[in-house]
Amino acid sequence: MNNLKVGILKEGKIPVDRRVPLVPFQAREIVNTFPNVKVVAQKSDIRCYKDDDYLNEKIEVVDNVDDCDILMGVKEVPIKNLIEGKTYLFFSHTIKEQSYNRDLLREILSKKIRLIDYELLTDSEGTRVVAFGRYAGLVGAYNGILTYGKRYNLFNIRPAHKCFDLEDLKTEYEKVNLPAIKIAVTGGGRVSRGAMEVLDGMRIRKVTPADYINELYDEPVYTQLNSRDYNKAKDGTEFNRGDFYESPHLYESDFAQFSEVTDLLIAGAYWDPAAPVLFKREDILEPNFKIKVIADITCDIEGSIPSTKKPSTIDDPIYDYNPSEDKIEAALKDESNITVMAVDNLPCELPRDASVDFGKELLNNVLPHLFNKDSEGVIERATIAKDGKLTDRFQYLQNYVDGK
Repeated sequence: MNNLKVGILKEGKIPVDRRVPLVPFQAREIVNTFPNVKVVAQKSDIRCYKDDDYLNEKIEVVDNVDDCDILMGVKEVPIKNLIEGKTYLFFSHTIKEQSYNRDLLREILSKKIRLIDYELLTDSEGTRVVAFGRYAGLVGAYNGILTYGKRYNLFNIRPAHKCFDLEDLKTEYEKVNLPAIKIAVTGGGRVSRGAMEVLDGMRIRKVTPADYINELYDEPVYTQLNSRDYNKAKDGTEFNRGDFYESPHLYESDFAQFSEVTDLLIAGAYWDPAAPVLFKREDILEPNFKIKVIADITCDIEGSIPSTKKPSTIDDPIYDYNPSEDKIEAALKDESNITVMAVDNLPCELPRDASVDFGKELLNNVLPHLFNKDSEGVIERATIAKDGKLTDRFQYLQNYVDGK
């Protein structure tokens, strides 16, 4: 194989993202493992690992990455920074036809860039092989607990981004003192598992969905809800997981049984726009709707949760949703409002740990395919654009690119 030069990009998107795809010792491991690959890091004053950390691992730090073959970042690369003819790896946020990134994809096609999207890197069975989901779940659940404590003046814990790393964050758990509330966690993947790590670490008891609905407790409890727990077939037949993912329009939400007993919702389930929403604004207005705090880790704007009307930020993480008027208000303004935490870049609050885990998955699951022949199709499946065209798998994006 020919020699390759890989550049670790300085993140350019605003708000600032301090994560890196490869931490310094991992960059060195690439060089040691693949003798024909050289790695450089673009100078950066924002990333969680300093330039000197890379230099200490004998990774060159450069101003310009124009001579690199492969460029790796985390978030979308600003359009003005895209270099013609290169291979890029980053989260492009284009596969759902996100309008705010249409021009980004157009420029990628115009400059004949090969775009490999981290979100699309999967094994032969379709399971993602790299993700920040665990840390989204960890920070999202922690923020949900923090928000609940703030709303009801129960305790004060440091925001996650004020903690040095995950171990430092865990020292805050002992300060949490919740009343006998019920917490619902949706989802069955990395995000929900990360959320449950936090709840378990705070010694909050996990119960079954059935007990969650029917039993009373004298301590805080949580339950994990999968798709079958809060969706039902419109024709009254038994829930079938395969059928639900194949034909979600044949199902409707059955979440009301949980919203009537839940105090804090931690939403970590992937949502397909063709699937039922979790609940509607009209449901919130029902007298039996109990939820007052929502940590929406998925942060699908105007998606499955009607109160998520905009993303929030790390520095300003919560806002209130007024269901009567269907509008956003200042946080903690009125008892009748729902308080929403919808930070859309949660892993950035623990950038060092999140970067280490992500880089490990890249090293083990992706780079051997990228630097070799890709006999298993891992890179091919994740390639959205190449040589100025959308790849076969992503031809459906052509109307999106054309603005139709």
